[in-house]
Amino acid sequence: MRNTLIAAALAAPFIAPAVQAQANYPNKPVRFIVPFAPGGSTDLLARFLAQQLGAPLGQTVVVDNRAGAGGVLGAELAARAPADGYTIVLGSAGPLTINPNIRDKTPYDSLKDFAPITLATVSPFTLVTHPGFQAKTVKELIALAKAKPGELNFGSAGNGSVGHFSTEQFMAMTGIKLVHVPFKGAGPAVTDLLGGRLNLMFENLPTILPHVRSGKLRLLAVGTRQRSALAPEFPTVAEEGVPGYDSATVFGVLAPAKTPAAVIARLNKDMVAILKSAESKAALAARGLEAVGSTPQEYGAQIRDEFVRYGRIAKAANIRID
Repeated sequence: MRNTLIAAALAAPFIAPAVQAQANYPNKPVRFIVPFAPGGSTDLLARFLAQQLGAPLGQTVVVDNRAGAGGVLGAELAARAPADGYTIVLGSAGPLTINPNIRDKTPYDSLKDFAPITLATVSPFTLVTHPGFQAKTVKELIALAKAKPGELNFGSAGNGSVGHFSTEQFMAMTGIKLVHVPFKGAGPAVTDLLGGRLNLMFENLPTILPHVRSGKLRLLAVGTRQRSALAPEFPTVAEEGVPGYDSATVFGVLAPAKTPAAVIARLNKDMVAILKSAESKAALAARGLEAVGSTPQEYGAQIRDEFVRYGRIAKAANIRID
């Protein structure tokens, strides 16, 4: 008993400041790491969230762009940061669920080195073709590809991109074979699709929707399990005869592992309130993003599911980056 009291007394000076720090959280600016360069969709989302989050926290939320290695450099920086709630990171498929499955090694463990806060937004990947392409539905595309194995091509933003994975998943689930034409970014790939030099591609809805609305591209189906609220007139790939198909760009917010539960709960509460507001939903919809807002557990489950699914696709298609 005496030893227990002594141990507790010795520990008290170290425990008290930690508890007090959590109670006073936040009392200084919060750093929001974006593992990509300024100006892209990831950066724009982070800046929107940072601006909105500042008010309920009562502190400035500073966006810190740390691009490189497909998001790996920024994710590593976040994973190694102090777990005190003053560093958060915008998570996406590249650094969290794709790169760990196609690189020999990443300097962090996606499933162990981060504490999920909330799933922020979802944006469907969509199957699009040039208007002059022979197939006008998903079923017609599958039939045509089976009749001409290895003759049709598809573009992507690069080897190991979400668009690449989306198409490999589609091929595996339908038993067809298409020729991959990787580009250095989605922009050049979409340009070639618009010019009719590509037959089809899976691409993010915000990128291609303006071209679809103008009639320059044909959208056959969206990749999410449910129809998109941003374009509800288009069927899902599953509805078109490929049950279980799922492909989307998912953004979420995480902190370093071991960030105090009370801090995670505070950040989750504030972020979900932002994402659920009508104003935020409208603002993000204008950017082609569907606002979500989830529990940390739900976002963690989404990351694990996607990690396993992309790992399976990478292995089956032998997708590797040296």
